[in-house]
Parts: sequence; structure tokens; C-alpha cells
Amino acid sequence: MTGTTDVRTTRADRGDRHGAAVRLHGLHRRFGSVPALDGLDLDLAPGELVALLGPSGCGKTTALRVLAGLEDADRGQVLVDGVDVTTVPANRRDMGMVFQAYSLFPHLTARENVEFGLRLRGRPAAERRQRAGEMLDLVGIGSHADRYPHQLSGGQQQRVALARALAIRPRVLLLDEPLSALDAKVRVQLRDEIRRIQIEVGTTTLFVTHDQEEALAVADRVGVMRAGQLAQLGPPAEVYLRPASAFVADFVGLSNRLPGRVASNEVEVLGFRLPLVDPAAAPAEATSVTALVRPESVEVVAEESGSGRVLAASFLGATSRVTVALPDDQLVVAQVDSGRLAELAPGTAVWVRLRPAPVALGAG
Repeated sequence: MTGTTDVRTTRADRGDRHGAAVRLHGLHRRFGSVPALDGLDLDLAPGELVALLGPSGCGKTTALRVLAGLEDADRGQVLVDGVDVTTVPANRRDMGMVFQAYSLFPHLTARENVEFGLRLRGRPAAERRQRAGEMLDLVGIGSHADRYPHQLSGGQQQRVALARALAIRPRVLLLDEPLSALDAKVRVQLRDEIRRIQIEVGTTTLFVTHDQEEALAVADRVGVMRAGQLAQLGPPAEVYLRPASAFVADFVGLSNRLPGRVASNEVEVLGFRLPLVDPAAAPAEATSVTALVRPESVEVVAEESGSGRVLAASFLGATSRVTVALPDDQLVVAQVDSGRLAELAPGTAVWVRLRPAPVALGAG
């Protein structure tokens, strides 16, 4: 099931996009008996950043490699600005690519690495040097232009790889798990830098990741893949708040799986009536179901007469997650401000309330 094709407002929406329109149409790809892509359809607007998210083996990297020309589709088309490039070799597609491994030439300086693609295209030395300097400045490491890869940190090496991909002025930028080899702090910093640079340059970008936070943070639209198809495609907030299926709800974000009962196209959970993400697909009245309730939709109030007991709390920075044991051996996780942890120590009696946010229904 695919969602809306709206994208978030960015600089690119104001008419100054320079990227190409990309269409993947009916892509099929098998590896032996295993289908990696099963009729995948995906459109990217000029200058848009789409993140493909999904579990291992769902086809997201295969889709990117088919777009790059590094894999051949068994069936289907790849179109760039309306031109069929399905059989065009990778080196003639004008696409920049950044891999998980930095893939820098160890015997070349940062500047020389960035110049490499321009040298292959026969650009004059002065032009290569100027362009490389501009791109290294853009990614924030212009002062390291004369250093070799072994003299750079992992984050700096990935910035060089990004500068190299952008130096050729690609029509499409492809990012294949570019941050997964970095430590957490650097990953967040470079993630935000990639988004800033992508908006500034305006290049159409396909970003493949297994990290849901990464996808939600950088993308105009997020495509959640399952078994070679899109389970949902839409703006990050829509995918998170209005998941198209139990699979999407389970995969994107943490959900409590709580027993409920359908009542008038709503679901009654822990004595609270909650709206359904898709009322039209609601089971028959009084059907027992499993409701997928986000932790931020759970409110916890400390009170001596409360029927629940705090089991544990996990500090996450500005927010924390509190696990509460309810009667009948039910567990529910709530997201709270970390400033409330003192009042929600393990063993504290609490009442649990559910905010009326739309919920998806899970299986079983």
C-alpha cells in the first residue's frame, strides 16, 4: 500500500530544484529463488530526498543499485527525466554514490579523491582544483584538503566521499547506508549535514538506511519496504502517526501491543476509546484485537491508589521510557519527560491513561 505523494516544504519546493525526476517502474529482481524486488514502483520529484527503510533483505539496497546501474533488473524500467536508462551503463548515468565503506583511494589526498571523477571526465586541472575546494568547503573540511585518508577520522572520510560524489554535479545522488559505520554522535552530526547540503545543492537523492530515526530525520518522504515492495510511502510524520499496516507500525517506532475490542469503528483499550488509523478496515463490532499504541500516547500519573506499578525507567536524554506493570500481567511503556523520573521510581503506584491518538491494529 502506498501513501500520499506530498513532500515536506523545503527550499526545493520554492521552484529552485536542480535535480532530475526519477521513476522506478515495475522493477523485478531475483537472486536465485529469492525475489529482491517484486514489481517495485517509486517516483522521486526533482530535488526530493526519499529514504528507503526496511529490514534486511527487503530490497532497499537492490532498488538503489538498480537505479545506479550496478544491478540489472529482470523486468521493469528506470527513467530519469523521462528518459529510459534501464540499459545505460552505470558510468554514463551521471549519478553520484556514497557507500557505507568510505571507498577513498588511500594514496590520494582528500582534494585528489574529490577531483577523481572530474579527472575521468577530462576536466582541466584548474577547474578540478577549484571544484574540489568548493565541495570540501561545502562539507566542512576544506582545511583538510591535503590530508590522506589515514589522517582523517571516519566522519571526515565520509565527508570526503560525499564531496567526491557531488563534485561531478550528479543528476541523482545515491546514499547506501552512508552513516552506519560511524559512532552515534558523529552519525547524527553528519546526518544533519547531509540534509543541509542536499537542500542547498538541490540534487534528487535516494537514501537507503536500516535506521528509522535517520530516515525520519532527513527525508521528504519515507518508503517502508517489505519483500521487494513498498508497504507505505509518505511524509515522515504520516508514516509514523498513520501507519498503513501493522508491519509499518511495528517497524517504524516502538509500539505497545495491547488487547482491545472494536466498538463503533474505534477500539477500546484499557477502558479508553481510541480512534483507528483506518476505520474503514475495522473488524466487526466487539471483535477482540491487538492495538498498537505509541509510548508517547501513554500518560502515567503517580498516585497511591493507582492499579499499576513502575517496573523500570530508561533514561534517553530529554525524554525517558517508563515500563509499567498493569493487572493481568500486562506491560505498557510510556514516554515521559526525564524531569519526572524522580516521581516515577520503580515500585511507584501509578494510573495509566491513553491519549486519543489514532492507532493501528496488529495481528494477534
